[in-house]
Amino acid sequence: QVQLVESGGGLVQAGGSLRLSCVATGKPFSMYSMGWFRQNPGTEREFVGSISRDGNTNDLVAAVKGRFTISRDNAKNTLYLQMNSLKPEDTAVYYCAAKAGLPRTERFSYIYWGRGTQVTVSS
Repeated sequence: QVQLVESGGGLVQAGGSLRLSCVATGKPFSMYSMGWFRQNPGTEREFVGSISRDGNTNDLVAAVKGRFTISRDNAKNTLYLQMNSLKPEDTAVYYCAAKAGLPRTERFSYIYWGRGTQVTVSS
């Protein structure tokens, strides 16, 4: 079992930055590939980014490439999402998730989820 807790969300103006964190407890963090997803009410949870167990391989959805960075610190059991040049369309609840094996974009492949942190970007 892995417990995930996100933090770092908030209200920010367009063009601003936020850094989300996701702290993992339970089984060794380094065993899992990690992902960030986001969701707005009435919409499906969508993939934002993923990172491999060793942090050497990562992927970001096209809409955030060049603005967001995904990283992890296995010594601190923490996943990060650095979000720069935020846009109103980035507004959502952001979730971190863990899966065994290689990182994937499909949300159904992730087995552990946090409760999410709200990010609101005002125009």
